[in-house]
This record gives sequence, C-alpha cells and structure tokens, in this order.
Amino acid sequence: MNDPSSPMAHSRRLRMLNETGPDTDMGKLLRRFWQPIALANSVEPGKSRAVRILSEDLTLYRGASGKPYLVGGRCPHRLTRLHTGWVQGEEVRCVYHGWKFAASGQCTEAPAEGAGTACKIRIASYPVREYAGLFFAWLGGGEAPEFDLPRKPVLEREGGLVIAREQPWPCNWFHQVENSLDAVHVSFVHHAGKAGPFGQAITGAIPRLAYEETDSGIRQTATRSETNVRVSDWTFPNNNHIIIPALPGDPWVDVVVYMSPIDDGNTNRFLIYSMPAGNPEAHARFREHYRMYGGYNPVDHHDDLFNKGVYPEEPILQLTGAQDYVATLGQGVFADRDGERLGKSDAGVVFLRRLFWREMDLVREGKPTKQWRRLDHSVELPKPKSVAAE
Repeated sequence: MNDPSSPMAHSRRLRMLNETGPDTDMGKLLRRFWQPIALANSVEPGKSRAVRILSEDLTLYRGASGKPYLVGGRCPHRLTRLHTGWVQGEEVRCVYHGWKFAASGQCTEAPAEGAGTACKIRIASYPVREYAGLFFAWLGGGEAPEFDLPRKPVLEREGGLVIAREQPWPCNWFHQVENSLDAVHVSFVHHAGKAGPFGQAITGAIPRLAYEETDSGIRQTATRSETNVRVSDWTFPNNNHIIIPALPGDPWVDVVVYMSPIDDGNTNRFLIYSMPAGNPEAHARFREHYRMYGGYNPVDHHDDLFNKGVYPEEPILQLTGAQDYVATLGQGVFADRDGERLGKSDAGVVFLRRLFWREMDLVREGKPTKQWRRLDHSVELPKPKSVAAE
C-alpha cells in the first residue's frame, strides 16, 4: 500500500472495513475489545452450545456451578464439534472419543491414548463475562483488560428493567455500524411502510450534523430544530446507545445495540433494552409486550419486506428493526463502496471510516492504538422537547 491515495489502494482500504478474521487488520483490532457472543439465558448450567464470533467457531458452556466458559470449537483429535459432547463438572468432554478439556483449554483426559498424550494437548480458551443479559468474550490473547468499556450506567440502575435480545442478520457488520453514524437515515428509513412513534418523534426534517471523538467513541448530534436535538452515544468499535419511545405514556427506553460480527458475511445484532426504576407497572407492560413481540427477526420476513413492501404493524420491537433491515440488507451482504457517491449527509460515515483506518494503521505498524475507556459520566440523550413535555 505504497500510495494510499491511489484508486487501487483506496479500494483495498474500503474492503478492509469488512474483514474479521484473526489475520486481518480489522480482525486484530476487534479482538482488542470485549465482544458480545450470546444471550446469557441461551446456556443452562451443565449445558453447551456452539458460537461463531469474528470468523472463529467456539464452544460456550456453563459448568455445573453455572460459571460460563469459552473454548475451541472442535476437538483436536478428529475435529468433531465439541459442543455435541457432555459438560462434566467444570469441563467438557468430546462425544467422539471422550477427550476432555478444562476451562483453560488443557486436555485432561484422552481415554484411549493415556495421560502422556492428554498433557500435550491444549485448545483455545478465552475469558468470558456475563453482563446485562449477554455473554461477552475477550479473543485478543494474553491477559484480558478490565471489563469496563462495555458498561453503561443505564444498564446498572438499581431496580431498573433490562432485557437482552439477539437478531442474526446475513450481512457484513460494518453496514450496521455505518447506519448508526448516519443520522439522516432516520428522516427517511423510519418512515418506510409507516412512521412509528420513533419516526414520528424524530420527524422527517433534515438535521444539521455534528461529530466529536470522545474517550469512548463518537458523539453524534443531529439538530432538526431548537426543540428537536438527537444525541447518540457510540462506543468503539461496534456499540450504539440511543433512546426510543416505549408504550404510550410510559418512559422512553434506552437501547444499547451491538453489531457483533459472526464472520465477514453475517452479524449478530444484540439489543439491550433498559427502563429506569420507579415504575413497576411500566416494567410489567414492557415485559408482556416483549413476550408477545420480541421474538421477531426481519430475516424471517425478507420476502414480505423486500418484494411486497409489507412492514410489521408493531412499532417498537418490530417496525424500527425491519426498516433498518431493508436499508442495510439492500446494500447486499457486502456494500460496493467503490461505487458509492457520498455527500454532506455522510459526514458521520466519513468520520467513522477515518477513525477505523487510523486505528488499523497503528495495529499494522505495531504501534499502540488509542486507549478507549468508558466515559466517567452518563451521557444525556435528550428527547424532542414536544415529546418530553407530554
């Protein structure tokens, strides 16, 4: 990449944004951060499941104690999937020939081979943390950093309501990250089919945009009028924190969204909904509403959305996601960024890409990247004044 301004070099830099494998610049960068990998309630004590994250196949299990562990996806003997075996105590045993592995990845038994073989075998093992209804993993190798950057004060409110949700989408993760830093899309995308409470509150006005790099990521401010200023708290490398309307008359809900790369062509959208304490009736209404409508994934309604223009009626847990799905999946599994025509509305996209290229260049050159850290204060995410007064 001798001349980064050349068309060929720029094309390659655009493709780098999509990549997640362990030998890529982006993959190495993403592995420097705790990444959400699964819903915490998807694994019971003594059970295991397969997970795929950052193009790696892994085994997630809970020991008999309930403690979560993350190890390699395949037994190194004959390469069968390790999650198909048994969890025994705090270890997992392969279904094929009974090789057993500790949470450290160390093989502790190879029944037909003996202790001399077992002691020489080790598979990958990664730290895992449970937080706000999700499992987070550190895939960076070496000692994991403090679990701090992913934390949000709104997810730790005593007596608050927190619900986590998972939606796998068949497109590259960076589509969705760019969508988060594109405030203008709200004026159009979230009026597709119909404008739900979110689209109505933000309105179809074109905003004035401002972007600022913070200690944790990017502050996006979209000003549509003096009484309609929307702020997003985006945390590096793939988390967005916004607020949205909930049920009529109830408090707005904080939504913390992770665009977690499964691999280059698939993304897990993890959404955490948080409602403040002090209103148990509102909590009960939202829980029941989530029970009825929270299982929706627009992937299952692709034909209706793309070929029939039929959008869901439920406006909070279904419509907004379906609208974003049409916009991002409409770009294809991988966006052809070589052929795009960026404009003023894409200031956030340009800001975001430059930030990632800066960090990836540092990774490639073996230099320290920015030490991203959690903000030491809560970020005010204002509602439009007309809504706040209701």
